[in-house]
Amino acid sequence: MIIQNYREKVMGCWLGKAVGGTLGMPYEGMDGPFDLTFYDPVPAGMVPNDDLDLQVLWACLLDQQKSPEVSRTLFAGAWRNNINFPWDEYGVCIRNLREGIEPPLSGSFDNWFINGMGAAIRSEIWACLAPGNPALAAAYAYEDACLDHAEQGLWAEVWLAAMQSAAFIETDIHKIIDIGFQQIPADAEIRAAIEDTKRWWDESGDWKKVRLQILEKYGHENFTNVTENMAFILLALLAGNGDFSRSICTANNCGKDTDCTAATVGALLGILNPDSIEERWLKPIGRDLILSPEITGITPPESLDAFTDLVLTLRERLSGKLPPEVPAPKNPTKEIHARIGFKEVPWFGQGWSLSRPLKLELPEMVPVTFPGTVVKYKSTDFTAGMLFVEYRFELKQQTAARVFFNTNENCRVFLNGEYLFGRECGRMAPSAHRVPIHQSADMVLSAGIHTLVAVIARPAADKEIEWVVGVADRNDNHQWIPFALI
Repeated sequence: MIIQNYREKVMGCWLGKAVGGTLGMPYEGMDGPFDLTFYDPVPAGMVPNDDLDLQVLWACLLDQQKSPEVSRTLFAGAWRNNINFPWDEYGVCIRNLREGIEPPLSGSFDNWFINGMGAAIRSEIWACLAPGNPALAAAYAYEDACLDHAEQGLWAEVWLAAMQSAAFIETDIHKIIDIGFQQIPADAEIRAAIEDTKRWWDESGDWKKVRLQILEKYGHENFTNVTENMAFILLALLAGNGDFSRSICTANNCGKDTDCTAATVGALLGILNPDSIEERWLKPIGRDLILSPEITGITPPESLDAFTDLVLTLRERLSGKLPPEVPAPKNPTKEIHARIGFKEVPWFGQGWSLSRPLKLELPEMVPVTFPGTVVKYKSTDFTAGMLFVEYRFELKQQTAARVFFNTNENCRVFLNGEYLFGRECGRMAPSAHRVPIHQSADMVLSAGIHTLVAVIARPAADKEIEWVVGVADRNDNHQWIPFALI
């Protein structure tokens, strides 16, 4: 298929991606709303961002192949050998691969972050390699996303890749959205959120009002949740109505995963109309391509122009080739052996403080096996006011470790019999690099077996409680230590 202004559109994609990511990065993780109309602060150059890093890596690795082939096998090797991001689903993916869990199970298994934004932000490469062919772009995106995501996190990249592929030949944003829908399940939550957003916008035309409606129905404690952020992306496109500046600023001003939403909006508009990107956005960041130091083992193009040329060459070399069939891996088993018990403890009352001594005395404990680090437990199964759960983990050598136990519930955590940390309820973010305050501790631990005991108070209302336990290596960029939990 001959694509009009193909190079200009690919270049516009990467420029829009870089502008949006740079605009949004200082506000990443903040709730908003904001009222930005330009960079604040104004950058002195392009800043590295995983949104672009991973796409450059995929292109370089494809280019190294004698006969390029988009496959989950290629990506699995890259996550093992070229990427040292510990963040959220990235860290879980790397841990799962190190433990021998292959894709697509590396994305779905024991992963609290399956619905994160980590795959959605790397959709553009597949659109640029399959312009005007949404089904092929979606197939490529699936191979990519299944490494570290499942469910909505996977479908978000597929939807965006199909939409962005369609944008090479279509101009009507509503038609482009529907083309993307053809590649994802009809009952996908992100589709419901996008359709709701379209309806709410038609009713009011007020982006701040629609933003609140999105948060009321789809808001999530994890700021990288794709459902709310996909809705913000669509809201920005509708509110911007083709105006590049207004669109990326609306995406940023909605808050949450701002660098990702603004970058995705900027990339799509860069494909639709490269000339819509005003020079005032481009001058501060330049065109040099800067990657994060966690990406290794490649010699990347020096500029966005050179990267664009690489993508154009790769499209010719791929020549519309579909991903290969890969045998399904065996279902993983990850039995984590623990013990649980129940009793009341006097130091768990509202008068508890660090100035009062905490003495750990275990109740009668019984063995239990959990299927992974992510555990869900019914509060109706408590036989007394506090649940004691005991884990053991083994370190092969002395380690500068980060031990974490993340739960929404009122909890106290002990290591080797000594009080470690605790809090009275809060949010979940079970990733070693950003686990919430009072849910982790850094220390140097000796080689051998260590015992962690968490004491969780039964919540006032019956519900399913949740926790995640982990041990990370601070000298390995806070990556999970594979096979640590016994």
